[in-house]
Amino acid sequence: MQDLDGKVAIVTGAGSGVGRATAIALAKAGCAVILAGTTQSRLQEVGAVIAEAGGRAVPLTCDVRDEDAFVRMHNLALDRFGRIDIVMNNAAAISIGYPEDIPLEEWQRVFDINLMAIVRSNHVFLPHFLAQASGHLINVASADGLYGFGYDRLPYATSKAAVVQLSEGLALYLKPRGIGVTCFCPGPVATNIGDHMMAFGRPLDVRGAGEAVTMIEAAEAAEIILSAMREGHFLAVTSQHILDRSRERMADMDRFIDQQIKHPHTLFAAETAQQILTWG
Repeated sequence: MQDLDGKVAIVTGAGSGVGRATAIALAKAGCAVILAGTTQSRLQEVGAVIAEAGGRAVPLTCDVRDEDAFVRMHNLALDRFGRIDIVMNNAAAISIGYPEDIPLEEWQRVFDINLMAIVRSNHVFLPHFLAQASGHLINVASADGLYGFGYDRLPYATSKAAVVQLSEGLALYLKPRGIGVTCFCPGPVATNIGDHMMAFGRPLDVRGAGEAVTMIEAAEAAEIILSAMREGHFLAVTSQHILDRSRERMADMDRFIDQQIKHPHTLFAAETAQQILTWG
C-alpha cells in the first residue's frame, strides 16, 4: 500500500508509545485515523496533535478485551469516514517475574490482550477486507517472539511468538487476495509501557534482545512500520541484529540456548527494575 493519502486507519493502543507515534505518522501521510485505547485523555491529546497538523482523527475509548470493541471501531470508521483500509493491532500487556511466580490469571490477562484481541479484530475486519479485496493488517509482535533471550516475561514473549505465527498464516491466506500483512517485531522502544507492567514474586534482572539491539524512539518505530507497509514487507524489525540472532537460533537451537544462558544481556538489573516497577 504505497499511497496512504485518503486512506482510513484504525490503531489500537493509540494513546501512547508506538501506537501514538504510528497514528500521528499515518495522519501526516494523509490517513484519517480512529484512535482506540483505554485512556480518554491520552487519546484526546493524540487527536489534538493530529488536528493541529491538519489531519483527521477520532478517539474511541474502549478495551480490546471486550467483545464489541472492534465492532465499535468498525462502525465508527464507516460512519465518520466511509471506509477502512488499515488496521493496526498494537495494544499490549507485559508481566515481569520468574516463571513460577506469575499466576495463571495473569497469563490469561496477557494472552487476552496480546493475542485474543487480534483474533477479535480479525473476526470483525477480515470479512470487510476480503469483501473489498484490499487492505493492510499491521500486527505488533516483538523480538521476544522471534527468539528467546529471557525468562523474565514469558507470558508476553509466548503471546508475541503466537502473534508472529498468526500473522504469517494470515499473510499466506490474505496476500493472494490483495490484502497486505506486516508483522512488526521491535527490540526495545522508548515508551511508557513500564507504567502498565505487572510484576510478581522476587525482583529479577530484565533481559534484553542483545547488546547490539539499541533502544529507539517511538517515532523511529513508526517510520519503520510505514516503510514496511508501503513496500509490502511482511516482517519489520528495528535492528539487523534481530534478524541475525534469529538465523543463529534456527541454525543450531541447542548452541543458541547455551549461549543465551552463558552470555545474557541485561536490559536493566533487578535493583533498577525494583525502582521502576511495583512488585506484587
